[in-house]
This record gives sequence, structure tokens and C-alpha cells, in this order.
Amino acid sequence: MTSTEHVDVLIIGAGLSGVGAAHHIQSAFPGRSYAILEARETIGGTWDLFRYPGVRSDSDMNTLGYRFRPWTQAKAIADGPSILSYVRDTATEAGIDRHIRFGHRVVSADWSGEDARWTIEAVHDGETVRLTAGFLYACSGYFHYDAGYTPDFPGVERFGGTVVHPQHWPDDLDHTGKKVVVIGSGATAVTLVPALAERAAQVTMLQRSPTYIVSLPAEDAIANALRRLVGGRLAYPVTRWKNVLTTTLFYELSRRRPGLVRSLLRKATLRQLPEGYDVDTHFKPRYQPWDQRLCLVPDGDLFAAIRDGRASVVTDHVEEFTETGLRLTSGAELEADVVVTATGLRLLVLGGMRLSVEGREVRLPETMAYKGMMLSDVPNFAFTIGYTNASWTLKADLVSEYVVRLLRHMDAYGYDRCVPANDDPTVTERPLLEFQAGYVLRSIEEFPKAGSRPPWQLGSSYAHDLFKLRYGRIDDDALRFSRRAGGATGRRSTVQTGETQ
Repeated sequence: MTSTEHVDVLIIGAGLSGVGAAHHIQSAFPGRSYAILEARETIGGTWDLFRYPGVRSDSDMNTLGYRFRPWTQAKAIADGPSILSYVRDTATEAGIDRHIRFGHRVVSADWSGEDARWTIEAVHDGETVRLTAGFLYACSGYFHYDAGYTPDFPGVERFGGTVVHPQHWPDDLDHTGKKVVVIGSGATAVTLVPALAERAAQVTMLQRSPTYIVSLPAEDAIANALRRLVGGRLAYPVTRWKNVLTTTLFYELSRRRPGLVRSLLRKATLRQLPEGYDVDTHFKPRYQPWDQRLCLVPDGDLFAAIRDGRASVVTDHVEEFTETGLRLTSGAELEADVVVTATGLRLLVLGGMRLSVEGREVRLPETMAYKGMMLSDVPNFAFTIGYTNASWTLKADLVSEYVVRLLRHMDAYGYDRCVPANDDPTVTERPLLEFQAGYVLRSIEEFPKAGSRPPWQLGSSYAHDLFKLRYGRIDDDALRFSRRAGGATGRRSTVQTGETQ
């Protein structure tokens, strides 16, 4: 490009979060310019990337769907293609797709205080593309799209069959009539096993340790009944709040009375499995409920596959691959034609983008996350990280609403710069994600820190965040505003924005 294009807001990522953010921005500011840079060649993010058999949501679509666009299908636990269509339809109907630049991988962004804008560099077709923006909004999630996590398995090179990671599922892989071993016990594994069992000769889920697995109906009977009675537009918020409250109560009960919840989950699992099944070996985790995310199986499909003999569970460790399968630590051997390494994901902070302020690199682990969505000492910047104990989009919608309120506040008072600043020495550092999942523990040191008290904590309660982000004060003591011609200010002017401050 011979000249540098400028937009008011630059959004990074055209997945579930990015499309939602764009909808909020353009609805609130129809005259404001924005663009979306997407590294891949299509809309959808995670829901386009993952194409393994049976891929589906692990949250109900009445909360994983956008607040502003009701989910109207009968199935609340939806398959991946349906979710992808929902995201793409949202973008097309609102004209958001016309603002997306595909194949643009953002590599760096530098803030200039003199100009009160970001200069963003992206790579497109091997060439560097530069844009400037008044506000930078990262909606790239935290998964590493280039590669998932696979441990170093001894002897894998001698295996005569096929080894595949779910993140890179080949279109031409035919597992019909074959023996399949799925290594893992998380959400991906429990999704894959019943889907593969429909055509495979036998599917074995090989796990090092069990995971909590909850069976729920694929269809929300109350949501469907309400939709028939009052229509989707009225039924959606009622169903959404029903599911928010149910999930929140169950989470709080799990944290306060873990023994009770463990007992309830064990009894529910026993009812789903054949009589005499060794549930304490294969379905009794070592950790407490919600130390890690619970795995959801719609209509108990995993348990049905086990009851029918189409799937089995082995709890053991991989010693090594052999020519025909896997040798386990116990000495047992599993024959396999296909081995699926559902061993987890890798995290990547801000899509790998490098941030700098006035030419000085921002070292993310040395920053602190303000309200779980902005970074200390980084101006005019926000990012989205969804909930680990509820639907991702519940938080993504709230972050977008807050960004809109923030921009309105800046417009009303003539500010062109806002930056969180932590100058309270009593605030101590904590991990941003206090979650015991392996994919988090492997990468959490690369992330910004959270603080020991608000506003430096990443919220885990939708109801709490609702009041804090949708209605709470914008100009608190930690968020500083300034104008290029004036000095920094932490005080409100007499201009009225019409919002709750």
C-alpha cells in the first residue's frame, strides 16, 4: 500500500467474538469506521477450524449465542456446522462481512501518544500491510490455530496406521470398520468417541485420568415450548437467564459443596452405564468438580456407545507406540488402525501479535489485566477472554458493551486516550486464569497477570460482570483519560453522557 489507511476501531479476528464485537460497534456508532483483520480466509474462527467428526458446542446455544440475535433451532447443544452458519449469517445480515480483510495476519501494533493512534502491521500474501486505528480490539481468542498440543510419544514413527490430531482432521480420513484409539478424556475426546463409533469397528478412549462428564438433553424442552408460545424474540432472554442461573448455581454448589456434587455426578454416571461397570476407575476424577471444565455429552451419547459395546474406556498411560498400536504402562496392548491424539490445545496470547507503546515492547506477563479486558499501561486497547465456567459469548457480549460505553464516554468528554494504571502497591499478582486444565497450566506464564482485587480481576460470574461492565462506572480511579492538547485527568467533567457512571 502506498498510503496508510485509518479506521476508528480495528478488530482482530472474525470468529464468534469478532463478529459480535463488530455488531456492537456498528450498531452503536453507525458513522464510525471499523475494519476486521482475519488471518484465515473465512469467517468463523474456531468453528471453521475444527472439523473433526461430531464437533459441537460444549455450552447451550441459548447462552453461547449472541444476546442480540436469538438462537432459534430446536437443538440447544448444536453441531459445529450449525454454529458456523449462525456466525456467518450474523455477519452477512448485518453487512459485517464487507468490513473483513481475510488473509491478514497481524504481527505487531505500536501506539503513538503524539498521534493518539495505533499503527498495525499485518502480513497479506507475503506483503506487509499497515493500518492505523484510534482503538485496537483483539478478538482472536486464545487458541493457537497453527498447531494443537501433542506429547512426545515414544515409537510413534514405527506405527503402521494413521495418527491424527483433531485440530487438523484430514477430509479424506475414512475410519469405517477400523479400530480407533482416542487418546484423551476432555471435551474433544468425549465428542469424538460416540461420533467415530457410528462407523468404526471399535473405539477405545484411552485416558490417563478420568474427567467429570455430565449428560444433558440436546434439546431444551422449556426453550422450545416458550418459542412456540411467545415466539423466539421473547423466549430467548427468558431461556438465556434460566440457563445462566442454572449454570451459576451448579458452579457455586460445586465450589461450596464439592463432596455433594461429586456424589450427585457419580450417581448420574452409574445410571448411564451397564450394571457392574467399574465407574470408580474410569469416571472418578482425582480433582474436585469445576477445578477443570465439566464435559458435556448431549443425550448421554458417550454412555450409550459404551452400553452398546461400540466404545470402551481404558485408564492407563502410553508406554510406547508399536507397529500395530499402543503398549501401555500396565503391559496391556491396544491394537489400532487409527490413533487420535485428543491431547489438548496450545494457547497463544493475542494471536501472537507483538504490542509496543511509543516503540517500547509490551511484555505481556509484566502487565495486569484491567477488568479482564484491558492491559495496564496500554492505551486504547481491549481484548476478549470468555468464561471458563460458562458460555464464552456471555463474557464476549459484555466486553463489547463495555467498549461501546468507553468509546461513548471518550466522545462525550473529548478524550482521545484511555489507559488503565495500577499504582496501588497492595494489589498483588495472580494468574489471569485460575483454572487447572492442562492447556492453561502449560501456557499461563505467557499471559498478563490478574490482581488480588477489583478492578484487576478476571470475573467468573456473569451476574456480577453484568452490573460491573454494563452499568458500573467508567471513570474509576484506575482508568486514566487524556487529550493530546491537555494533561491526564482522573476526574469527570460536567458533560453528561446519559449513562450510569
